[in-house]
Amino acid sequence: MKDSVFTLRSTPYKFGVGVTDEIGDDLIALGLQRVLVVTDAGVSAIGLPQRVMEILAKKGIEVTLYADVRIEPTDVSAKKAIEFAQGFEGDGFLAIGGGSVMDTCKVMNLYTSHPAPFLAYVNPPIGEGRPVPGALRPMVCIPTTSGTSSENNAVAVIDIEELHVKTGIQHPYLRATLGVLDPLNTLSVPPMVTACAGADVLTHAIESYTVIAYDQREKQASPAQRPIYVGANPISDIWCEQAIRVVMDALARAVDDGSNLEARTRMMLANIYAGMGFSNAGLHIPHAMGYPIAGHVRDFRADGYPPGKPLVPHGMSTCLGAPAAFTFTASAIPERHLRVAEWMGVTTSARDADSAGAALREAFTRFMQTVGMPNGLRAVGYDATDIRALAEGTVKQKRLLDLAPKPVHRENLEEILENSLTIW
Repeated sequence: MKDSVFTLRSTPYKFGVGVTDEIGDDLIALGLQRVLVVTDAGVSAIGLPQRVMEILAKKGIEVTLYADVRIEPTDVSAKKAIEFAQGFEGDGFLAIGGGSVMDTCKVMNLYTSHPAPFLAYVNPPIGEGRPVPGALRPMVCIPTTSGTSSENNAVAVIDIEELHVKTGIQHPYLRATLGVLDPLNTLSVPPMVTACAGADVLTHAIESYTVIAYDQREKQASPAQRPIYVGANPISDIWCEQAIRVVMDALARAVDDGSNLEARTRMMLANIYAGMGFSNAGLHIPHAMGYPIAGHVRDFRADGYPPGKPLVPHGMSTCLGAPAAFTFTASAIPERHLRVAEWMGVTTSARDADSAGAALREAFTRFMQTVGMPNGLRAVGYDATDIRALAEGTVKQKRLLDLAPKPVHRENLEEILENSLTIW
């Protein structure tokens, strides 16, 4: 029997230029007296956490700072952060940064609220997938990028270093208590970081629009078993369309001129739109492939990110396989793929599946070229000999692959990856 119900959940938002100035009142309204501020070195260097802490101090709120979040967090970096938080005796968390900061803050909150071995809550087949036993402390997010929508999803993404693959922890209790989105906090984001965040918005929106429909999923035995990602539905569809349209209008302008406040504001709104879509409908193949693409990196380092360890950033990793993935999924729902291509500026009179896949591949490729994305997997250090390992890592992302609009098997993934080595 198929399901006939979908759910819609969202973090409450405050949005607007200068809204950061109200953060003290926001925390007081939540009853918070002592908070742990979580950030990374890059965000700390621009002075935003320090300014926020001054605002909080004036409101009489005690603050402890953790500024050692790793970009693209791993199980090792997460455990270090959790260990720090275990000595924190406060009543809430404040994450200031991008998706890496917000995801790290989520796991700090989770494992200090409900201690357990690290793999206990991690999604299977890598972890046990143990349900979170109860509510967490309040967590407020001030995002500094327009892309991950981590403040509005119920997932924390972590790279398991030993396996060279990303996975996640998924539970409604992980969703933030409040998101405070101020476009002013994105003005200093470098061009490639802006491009990667925007690419994440776009892949979020397209994947959510093309996942299996909510009424095509198998019905669960009880409402409590209904998944967080319920599939495409009439409400998430609206958010996804708006996100795609805004990205195509504003992202290139934000990349070309980071001081363009109008473009930055539009992209932060697109971040909310796409988050409303994917945090309810779900994601599929591009994100599933993006995790091992990031996890197996050898020498590639993206411009604008902290020096040191090699890094294929999230957003870049998810869009590298997207053109080939959408070519594959087009046969399941060609009309949706054609619609997305048209929103992205590519139209075709033919309405068959092959034309739909070709149109969306062309549209997505043009987008990648416009914002400076690498030309496929070879450009970030992979070759044909890596396809088996990348496919193996993708197969582990079962919660995402199950949402694809058509069945996807290992041999399909290998073909998609082969077709992603060079894109244009």
